[in-house]
Formats: sequence, C-alpha cells, structure tokens
Amino acid sequence: MQSWNPWHGCHKISEGCQNCYVYRTDSRYGKDSGKVEKTSNFDMPLNRDRSGEWKLQNDGFAVATCLTSDFFIDEADQWRSDIWQIIKRRRDLDFFIITKRIHRFYERLPEDWGNGYDNVIIGCTCECQRTADFRLPIFLEAPIKHKVIICAPLIEEINLSEYLNERIEQVSAGGESGENARICKYEWILSIREQCIEKNVDFHFHQTGAKLMKDGVLYRIPRKYQHLQAKKAGINIRNNLLKY
Repeated sequence: MQSWNPWHGCHKISEGCQNCYVYRTDSRYGKDSGKVEKTSNFDMPLNRDRSGEWKLQNDGFAVATCLTSDFFIDEADQWRSDIWQIIKRRRDLDFFIITKRIHRFYERLPEDWGNGYDNVIIGCTCECQRTADFRLPIFLEAPIKHKVIICAPLIEEINLSEYLNERIEQVSAGGESGENARICKYEWILSIREQCIEKNVDFHFHQTGAKLMKDGVLYRIPRKYQHLQAKKAGINIRNNLLKY
C-alpha cells in the first residue's frame, strides 16, 4: 500500500491517542507533533515523470491518506478543498482515509460530493465503547460510498452490533504498538469477529499490537511481527474484497 501525507501533525482527542505513533516517532527527531503543517508531498498524486506518466501509479491497493495527521483536523480546513480536487482528478486511484474526527466530516465537503466519491474509502476509528457510541452513529448517517470501522488501538471490549449493517463494508481490529502499549486481549478481537459474522460484515485482524493477552498468557510481540502474527491467526473474513 502506498501512502500520501499532504499535512503532518495532530492533537490528541481521545483514549486511543494516548500512545500515538506519530508523537512517538516525532519525539526521536525533536519535532513538535502538535503543529499541523502542509508537507512537501501536498500535491504528490499530480506529479508526473519525464514521460508524462503519473509518478503515483495504481498498484491495486488504495492510497493510505493522511496517516501522520487527521484528514478532518480543523487546522487543515484551509487546505482540504484542494485535496478533494486532487482526489477527484485521480479517479484511477482509491484513497483510504482513517479519522477520529468523523464529527467534522462536513467541513469543506465538495459541492459535488453527493453520496460520496466512488474512489474514497473512509475508516472511522473507535478504540473503546465510549468512542464507538459517539462516532459511529455520525458515521452511519454520513454520505460515504465505502465505510470501514477501525477498532484500533483496541483497549477494551466493544459491542458494535447495533452499528453493523449493509453500509459497513468491513471492520478492522488491532492492538496498540510501542513500548508503552496497553494490553489487547485476544478475546476482544474474537468478540468483534463474531459480531461481524452475525451481521455478514467483513472482518480483518490487522495487527496484534505489542502486548497481546491470549488464554491468560501475555505475549510481547516486536513491531516487525505484529502484522504477520495477526495474519497467521487466520481469522480474517473477506467477502467484498476491498483492496486497502
């Protein structure tokens, strides 16, 4: 999966932000993560090579968009309209946007949005029941063509049953990374999976996190193995086969 970060920097707004990987990474270089700034990659999808071809080519997967910030953060309101235009121009690419700020979805929404752009997938995160109950009702009502729920970093058991229907194409769940990661219990992952099975919704276990509790045993898993070990669990359910 390719990534595109038109701006960088964010503010912690909920429980899942406690050990944010952006803050963790920036701290190594003395960078202020709370300062939201445009990056040199702002218009990257429009860059062409010497032959006139797009530098950012379709590799069969969606472009992970704004992973080092939040697409709907208020400081980026002044730039978001330009980004929507870039996304609209590159209809040959799918763009995957993950947000903790779905309550700001309508800020600077393009006039021609309608029921959503076909090439935009939006993932709404919820790390605990409180954030699920606040964000998901807003998410369900929002005009978005492709909706994904991201339960990460999962810090407690969550009941999603009332939010799972044909409008949700997938639920993805995973634990927290980093030295100070909170424990993720495997039973929480399996519970979400069972809820998805009951509602006929795709499920993806995307990473174990650094500390996974399974059958009463705490496993400390290095970062480089967290995605691999989740995949090896063999519990993914994919029906729609969205490529992100």
